[in-house]
Amino acid sequence: MTLRLKAILVVAGIKQGELADAVDLSRPALSGLLNHDHLPARYDRDVVTAAITKYLQDHRAPNAADWNKEEAPPCVNTAGLESPTENPAINEITDEDIQMLLRKHTLTPQARRHFGLNADPFAEPTSIDEVFLSSAIRYVRESMYQIAKNGGFMAVVGESGAGKTTLREELVDRIQRETAGITIIEPYMLSSEDSEQKGKQLRSQHVIEAIMANVDPMAKTKSSPEARSRQAHESLRQSSRSGHKHVLIIEEAHSLSMVMLKHLKRFMELKDGLRPLLSILLIGQPELLVKLSAQNPEIREVMQRLEIITLQPLDADLDAYLRARFGRVGQVFDKVVDAAAVDALRSKLTPAKAGAAGTMLYPLAVHNALAAAMNRAADLGVPTVTADVIRGV
Repeated sequence: MTLRLKAILVVAGIKQGELADAVDLSRPALSGLLNHDHLPARYDRDVVTAAITKYLQDHRAPNAADWNKEEAPPCVNTAGLESPTENPAINEITDEDIQMLLRKHTLTPQARRHFGLNADPFAEPTSIDEVFLSSAIRYVRESMYQIAKNGGFMAVVGESGAGKTTLREELVDRIQRETAGITIIEPYMLSSEDSEQKGKQLRSQHVIEAIMANVDPMAKTKSSPEARSRQAHESLRQSSRSGHKHVLIIEEAHSLSMVMLKHLKRFMELKDGLRPLLSILLIGQPELLVKLSAQNPEIREVMQRLEIITLQPLDADLDAYLRARFGRVGQVFDKVVDAAAVDALRSKLTPAKAGAAGTMLYPLAVHNALAAAMNRAADLGVPTVTADVIRGV
């Protein structure tokens, strides 16, 4: 339903920021609505729905009245379905097309033999040499490292499959390789959700337990909450005086409750005199931006201290990224995919005129789409992946 709204904006050439301003909706809130059908409680959904519909109709957007319906309107996809719209230069996309692009695809043994691959080019990296570092990714990587090394409070936000986990794993590996004296504290988030109805919430006591387990594992944890808090503060203080620094890394941070986000600000304020004892790095999906909205008075004390960095899509780095991926398995990229296919892949993952606002040009989606195309090329017996093969998956 909300994916359909994104598609309508793409076809109509309407920027998300323009829509957000027109319907009096914050941009993080609109992003949450578009990507996850989530709207903060302070907004009346019926009012927002009516305002969006009127704006789309005023701008003659296709299917303006249908974006919020359960059944999908008739569409034409960007892969080249045969039913033309009134403007044949514009191809619509359906929810089904988008879900197809996001679906998991793995190279078949037949495809690997067909293209002479002795390993999967889309496998997870196992060393820093296998991590693709564009200028944008390098900036995020270095920012994360500086937080761990020198202190601070930062959130790294990216879509699912954008590479957040890879950067977190590489940060841990880099600290272990390059920088002694930094203690990494990572509370387990296996079943964490932002409400008890969905799962277990991460609470301050869990963070304290993680601090004690990593900073002073031999100490017996105090029983009362007050004593445990004092004990964790003292352990951090003594560790800092011994020359250690401490970074708290929380992945899946979009699952944190609003209360926990406020408590993290208090953890960051633990000091030994003027010296901060704990830096904090949050890693999460765009839902985290909704919770961290500057318009939310509950969270203003956090926003005043938090730096937010967003992982950007591959965009112009797509060709270099794919060449690096195939180079790691010893195969020349041009022998597998032709130049026109790269452009077709970019177009397929950036529907119509969506630009950065609607793009799916993130590593995981790229892997899935290209793996599906390579499987299809092998089935057809064509020597390389062409633009037509890309359009056909």
